[in-house]
Parts: sequence; structure tokens; C-alpha cells
Amino acid sequence: MTKLLIRADDLGYSEGVNLGIAKTVEHGLVKSVGVMVNMPTVEAGLSLLKGYDICLGQHTNICLGKPILPPEEIPSLCQENGEFRSSKCYREAFKKGEDFVVLEEVVKEIEAQYHRFVALTGQEPSYFEGHAVASPNFFKGLEIVAAKYHLPYFAMSMDGDPVLFGQTKVYSRMPEDFVAYENNPFSLIEETVINSHEDGCDLLVFHPGYIDAYLLRHSSMTTLRAYEADMLIQPWVAEWLKKQNIDLVTYKDLK
Repeated sequence: MTKLLIRADDLGYSEGVNLGIAKTVEHGLVKSVGVMVNMPTVEAGLSLLKGYDICLGQHTNICLGKPILPPEEIPSLCQENGEFRSSKCYREAFKKGEDFVVLEEVVKEIEAQYHRFVALTGQEPSYFEGHAVASPNFFKGLEIVAAKYHLPYFAMSMDGDPVLFGQTKVYSRMPEDFVAYENNPFSLIEETVINSHEDGCDLLVFHPGYIDAYLLRHSSMTTLRAYEADMLIQPWVAEWLKKQNIDLVTYKDLK
């Protein structure tokens, strides 16, 4: 039976995002959720998920909101206002082949976010990865903290090849045409199932959410979140998947 892991990222981003993720969890397709522990609405988001049997991961964030640590302890990661540098800053640096992240600083912030995750959830993260930043030192920092605390690190695939999680090959699939995808988010599920891999697990990462003022001010991904949320709560999508001989799994199921 083909394994498919459906994940929702960004719990804590905003109230609207929290509500969108909660709806997808309620309807059963999303069973793995990435938590942004530094964000002001993270506790409200976690409260919406109480009582559901889901897999929570640390979605380590160094490009949105305020850090866990005092900004003066991690100056390479922060703007003058004390918030993290934006994802745009990281993209511009990456294009130039630069990395302004100081490894020792990012390790301290990642570690602080790990401790915050445990304090908020009362458990270890079922998976451990990073949000929206292409920085070699960020990736190194995640590896260092994962090794120190024996955390299940899920590395980002930079070349499209599968990533090993435990002993399982995980194949991530991204939309090739984002305009067409926004018009029909279900197309990604359909394409993934049609082209599924028997030797591992296929992964789909969604960012469901409802639009609010904070999202409009801080993200370029807005309407797509609402379309994804709407698609993931449709009963016919769940029914279609049932007919495809698909085993919906979480990170806890991967060995």
C-alpha cells in the first residue's frame, strides 16, 4: 500500500492560519502539523488542536516575528526593531551566494525554540525541521541541535531527491505551475498519488489558513492558503483518497 503523509505548516503564524489548520485537522486529512513556537498566537493554535490524535513537529522559524532569545544575543538574525530578518533578506543573500547567519547564534535560537516547544506541548517534537529559509548555517544549526537532543531531523531536499527519515525514503512533491495549482489545489494530491513511490513515502506540505490582517501584512502567500484549507476539508477529497489504496501516515509511522 502506498504511503502518503499530508502535513500542514505554520501553526501560530496568525489567528486566521490557526483556524484554517484546525479545520483541516478536524476533517481528518491533516495529521502532522508544524508549530512556530515563537509566534504570539501559538498557544491559541495549540489549544484548537487539543483532543486530536496528531503528530506535532517543530517548524523552526528565524524569519518572522520576534525570537525567543533577546535580539542582542543573536544580532545576525535580527533587524533593528528586534524582529527576525525577513525571508526576503535570506532570499537576496542566497542569490548572491552569501550567508549572514552566524552559526553559534542560530544554534542558540534553535535550541531555545526546542525548549519552548517542549514547554508548550509537554512532549518532544515528532519531527524537527526549518521554515522558509535557505541558509547553510541554518541547516547546520538544525543538524547540531538535532544531534544534541536526539531529535528526528527532517532535512530539506535541495535537489528533488528523497530524504531519509529514519530508514524511510520521503519524496516531497511541489507544484510545477503555481497559477494552475491555486486554481485547483487538489491537482497536487492527484498527481502525487498517480506518481506515487512504492519504495518509500510521498509527502505533501500544505499551508492552510484563513486570511487576516497579520497574514496580509507579513506574507506573500495569502489566497492560496484559503484555497488549500477549503480543498482539504472537502469530503469528496477524503473519499477519493480512500478509493486509491492509500495509507495516510504521520512522521510517527515512519521507521
